[in-house]
Amino acid sequence: MDVLVLIGRVAFVLLFLGSSYGHFAQRKMMAGYAASKGVPAAPVMVVVTGAQILIGALMVALGVWPDVGALLLVAFLVPTAFVMHAFWTETDPGAKVMEQTQFLKDLALAGAALVMFAVFAYLGDDLGLVLVGPLFTLS
Repeated sequence: MDVLVLIGRVAFVLLFLGSSYGHFAQRKMMAGYAASKGVPAAPVMVVVTGAQILIGALMVALGVWPDVGALLLVAFLVPTAFVMHAFWTETDPGAKVMEQTQFLKDLALAGAALVMFAVFAYLGDDLGLVLVGPLFTLS
């Protein structure tokens, strides 16, 4: 089971690793997009959120307080869903569908990250194949 959980952790974070790379490699373009969505200090926020998802993803994948890493991802995904993908404000039907899909994807990923947090915190030191076990304990 330890290997299956490790494979699942790594597969889960691939999206975040790619996204964090985009935050840094395409910083100006992403900052412009974030500014168009009303994000204050967009250039700074792109770097901060890029670092947030990189750190969270690495924590989950490597098993360094993976529960905290999962919470970092939730803390990125929920505000991103509401700020960056506010489909209810779109007037173009195509854009509305695209933003709704992204909104729901972010919420689904946040839900999966919350489940991971709960599993990591519940299993504690029994999680296996981690460098540093979970910080939180749920019983």
